[in-house]
Amino acid sequence: MIQPKRFAVHPVMCGLFAGALVLSACTERETYLVGERENVRSVLTDPDLAEPLQVRDTSPNESRPIALGAASNNASWSQSAGTPKFRTSHPALRAAPQLAWSADIGQGDSRKLRISANPVVASGRVFTLDASATLTATSTSGATLWSRDLTPASDKAGQSSGGGLAVEGDTVYVSVGYGVLSAIDAASGAVRWSQDLDASGTGTPTVYGDLVYLTAGDDTGWAVRKSDGRIQWQVSATPSLQNVLGTPAPVVNDQLAIFSFGSGEVQAVFRRGGLPRWNTAVVGKRPGRAMSSISDVTSAPMLSGDTLYAGNQSGRLMALKLGSGQPAWTAREGAIGPVWPIGGSVFALTDLNELVRLDANDGSRIWGVPLPNFVKSKPKRQSEVYAHHGPVVAGGRVIVASSDGLLRSFDPRDGSLLGTTAIPGGATTAPVVAGGTLYLVSRKGQLHAFR
Repeated sequence: MIQPKRFAVHPVMCGLFAGALVLSACTERETYLVGERENVRSVLTDPDLAEPLQVRDTSPNESRPIALGAASNNASWSQSAGTPKFRTSHPALRAAPQLAWSADIGQGDSRKLRISANPVVASGRVFTLDASATLTATSTSGATLWSRDLTPASDKAGQSSGGGLAVEGDTVYVSVGYGVLSAIDAASGAVRWSQDLDASGTGTPTVYGDLVYLTAGDDTGWAVRKSDGRIQWQVSATPSLQNVLGTPAPVVNDQLAIFSFGSGEVQAVFRRGGLPRWNTAVVGKRPGRAMSSISDVTSAPMLSGDTLYAGNQSGRLMALKLGSGQPAWTAREGAIGPVWPIGGSVFALTDLNELVRLDANDGSRIWGVPLPNFVKSKPKRQSEVYAHHGPVVAGGRVIVASSDGLLRSFDPRDGSLLGTTAIPGGATTAPVVAGGTLYLVSRKGQLHAFR
């Protein structure tokens, strides 16, 4: 066998070689970036203010009076509460509501399928959407009026879930995860028209004027005619893979339609033609601890006066100025559902499973109460957490429905627990209140009514 030759390198040569490398590195000239130097926190500065916006710190709980106003015995809860026209700020409800009746609505939550549509109530009917795209109308006394499977003929049952509901007049507008928006006769369940969305249709529609507004799963905002479903205009945002099941309903008033997207973008456009008005983003996460880094707007936009509230579950809740989209304040509270603004306060469920009350003027924390968090108590098994839905202010109380099987009522002044009611099967939707009755859907696919 031929052995390879070995060469020895003199130590002096090694030193000269290393020195040459050092000298060659020293001869490289530094490159200086040109342009104005900005403070790294300039992104938190509102150009309309002289001082930077402060991210609010938590503070000790305090009891503070609140003026909720008289309770209203609203007859309907027809659409998402984010649009003021469809929201009753303080609906009437008994102090300690009890289960009045339950009715099956179809398939409940499973490993692959989920219920994401909150019930809507109008004209003595409660409309629900189960986990497998079955729309059901139930009377306010608990009788099933009709059901319709909205799975497209080209698809198979069980391939998609999620969707949203809105009702106006004699028509129910429903989106399903298969990517279809349909108009359904409220009395019979007959399909009047259907529009293919070219993407998943888990978003909740908003009906305002002669248009239906919806956000599809590909981060496209739609406006279609409510009479026949024909497209009027579309808007788009930066595509995102972090979309959470159940896109928030657009917020609409006489001038603007406001869409939120998986990228964290919030876009306001003129509602008639879709021309842009402003574009902002709900960004950031809680330093130290955040349950996720998902950018999706998980706290559906909620409009109150000239302020729009929106948040994510990574540790940010923002109050935006309706006219410009600029932030009025930012709170270190990630919101997992729409907030409830009332009486100069904002009630919210956070990503850390707390119910909090914030000051609507500056976002400062007034009080916070912990809710059940991990399903398993042992640290090594702490993976699944309880889901909490709401909050809703009704009957002088702040109400939260939870998957652990309890409907909880809290004192809005100090957050003290006032009472609980059992929810058979545990809640999988937010509660809605109409006609002095609270409705919600359980994980087992049942509609429950509490009075």
